[in-house]
Amino acid sequence: MELLHCPSAIPVRNCTPKFTNASKNCANLFGKRLNSVNLGSILVKILDKNAGRCSSGVVVNARSGDGGGLETGADTAIVVEKPPAKPSLFEVFDGYPLPFGATSRDGGVNFAVASGSATSATLCLIRLSDLPEKRVTEQIFLSPITNRTGDVWHVFLKGDFQDMLYGYRFDGKFSPQEGHYFDSSQILVDPYAKAVVSRGDYGALGLEDECWPPMACMVPSLTDKFDWEGDLPLKFPQRDLVIYEMHVRGFTRHESSGTEFPGTYLGVIGKLDYLKELGINCIELMPCHEFNELEYYSHNSILGDYKMNFWGYSTVNFFSPMTRYSSAGALNCGLGAIDEFKCLVKEAHKRGIEVIMDVVFNHSAEGNENGPILSFRGVDNSVFYMLAPKGEFYNYSGCGNTFNCNHPLVRQFILDCLRYWVTEMHVDGFRFDLASILTRSSSLWDAANVYGKSVEGDTLTTGSPLSSPPLIDMISNDPILRGAKLIAEAWDCGGLYQVGKFPHWGIWSEWNGKYRDTVRQFIKGTGGFAGAFAECLCGSPNLYQEGGRKPWNSINFVCAHDGFTLADLVTYNNKHNTANGEDNKDGENHNNSWNCGQEGEFASISVKKLRKRQMRNFFLCLMVSQGVPMIYMGDEYGHTKGGNNNTYCHDNYINYFRWDKKEESSSDFFRFCCLVTKFRHECESLGLNNFPTAERLQWHGHAPGLPDWSETSRFVAFTLTDSVKGELYVAFNASHLPVTIALPERPGYRWEPLVDAAKPAPFDFLSNDLPERETAIQQYAHFLDSNLYPMLSYSSVILLLSSDDSA
Repeated sequence: MELLHCPSAIPVRNCTPKFTNASKNCANLFGKRLNSVNLGSILVKILDKNAGRCSSGVVVNARSGDGGGLETGADTAIVVEKPPAKPSLFEVFDGYPLPFGATSRDGGVNFAVASGSATSATLCLIRLSDLPEKRVTEQIFLSPITNRTGDVWHVFLKGDFQDMLYGYRFDGKFSPQEGHYFDSSQILVDPYAKAVVSRGDYGALGLEDECWPPMACMVPSLTDKFDWEGDLPLKFPQRDLVIYEMHVRGFTRHESSGTEFPGTYLGVIGKLDYLKELGINCIELMPCHEFNELEYYSHNSILGDYKMNFWGYSTVNFFSPMTRYSSAGALNCGLGAIDEFKCLVKEAHKRGIEVIMDVVFNHSAEGNENGPILSFRGVDNSVFYMLAPKGEFYNYSGCGNTFNCNHPLVRQFILDCLRYWVTEMHVDGFRFDLASILTRSSSLWDAANVYGKSVEGDTLTTGSPLSSPPLIDMISNDPILRGAKLIAEAWDCGGLYQVGKFPHWGIWSEWNGKYRDTVRQFIKGTGGFAGAFAECLCGSPNLYQEGGRKPWNSINFVCAHDGFTLADLVTYNNKHNTANGEDNKDGENHNNSWNCGQEGEFASISVKKLRKRQMRNFFLCLMVSQGVPMIYMGDEYGHTKGGNNNTYCHDNYINYFRWDKKEESSSDFFRFCCLVTKFRHECESLGLNNFPTAERLQWHGHAPGLPDWSETSRFVAFTLTDSVKGELYVAFNASHLPVTIALPERPGYRWEPLVDAAKPAPFDFLSNDLPERETAIQQYAHFLDSNLYPMLSYSSVILLLSSDDSA
């Protein structure tokens, strides 16, 4: 029966509006309906101390009367007893404030979560089968006296946690203008949860077609063991890496992948040997933390499907691997997803491939003030987010909110999270999305809060860039994390651009956006970029040398997930984002692309040949540049997105790796990429630990030793001494005119062509196993005898020295 919500010993007449319904509910208990009751004489005997509601029984003073009703007259006492409460499923103890999260220990599980502004906290236990219908199995009220230490709420439970999930309710002020969003009706995800469960299948709506189905957290167990088979970090020198940026679901989701578990961690495992063939020794996984792919769910009338949050840059929980990237889904309360991710890392390491995670600590999925209350906002909004004085959300991320990264509690949270992925999940490093946000001052910045004393003249406001950000300092000097690969996307959506200037402590690398822009401009033939292009080939010493960094601190890329693919870069002058349903208004307008004379895929044979030539030029440039090359998934076979440079919302063929198309191109561009990558690995000089000097590298123009750095120059060439290959001659002709170049004199040796991007496959790379190799070389003998070599327009070459038997 629903009892009246009233304080103990207060006459029920104060609750009159609710009584009519309550009296109806009493019919079953009294055997007849209470028609008239002296409301003032009803007293509540016991106050439920947990919920603050009448709970145990009701005393009714009434007079007997006719017609089965209760009328004024002789007093009659009726006591209605509440059915006895169900016995608790758990033994409850005070618990421990550390570590944060849910931790198996001493035959039970300890739960600890920090919230300094909450007035009450409740731990909710939920059976996996009850989650879709939002039924809570048991609630444990946390006493502010015995279950709170400082700002940490904690409790220790013993009992049967089989198929049990958990979450929290917090109460306190709901005052957005003060930065508080406490709502005790919301069950929140623990920021430190190790797995988050909502639904098993990718893209499946919740009950009543919910796009935000209920979520809860996995309860850990001491029996949760994983056999790492002795796995250890590979610890490759960063200068030796060739990185492959990839999307877990997109890599094998297309039916042509032929995998048993398409679109999953296990699907990627089945294709690791393919990556090894390509020469990849490091994969950079686009976001694999738990996110909601239904966040943007809406019908796309252009393609006739539904828009998804495909890329995943909208994290719900940073400790949890994306559950719906696993074949296990929600089975075993998310443990299956953890094990499958670990299996991916283990199998990659067996093949000599490191694993880097793309992490999004700049914002979360909770958006702005109109976004959902999922976790951080309901736990302690004013701590986790960067807020203006009246509670507004700063939006340096462009996604509605900004994580308050340099707040003491938040930076410790990020550090704990990174350590977990390194120690428990064995990942080798991280690429930090919009990493410049990690260098901004926190809300209510106070130097004394960080340094222990005030700083004279310290007038920093929220979001101001810090020269020595506490978070970056902590990560850089952490004994666990400083050995991991740390890569910054050194800009954000608030205009802070730090390429070459990111606080680094000598160990941070950067996505080199200036490399991308310069290489695109030069290779498509824009004048005035010869000198800047030469800097790129040397590892961008203009950006990194003065600060004490090395060539490998530059992560070189021409294409990434955000922007044109390599094939689209040479096919489209303009973006074609109509399929996104935003009238082509989204996405970058300045792509530094060139369609080679005709817009779109349907073009003349001569245009298509030029496009392939340009793709080879870009790829060769990546592989002969000092620094660390990064390839975007699918570029090695010429994947096209139809000119769409912002495919964040497409869970379809646009973003899927097309294994059928790769097979069609396997004898063409894919072969070229494999051979050039293999050549880079074989050369000692193409992954230097220090910037090349004149002792090793010499610049040339159309004639030896005469480089042209003028505004009109579109030719750059160099020779590089290599302890394995002897000496390399590399040249790029970005002019629309062919040229015959004079090669440096090397007495007793002659130059022999290895790569010529202007030649059709398989003569673009003259590998030793090519049957017609000697014939192809002889075709240029009359040029080489004169120490010359002809280069077509928009082409690049590599020549090697060989003994001159005729000398």
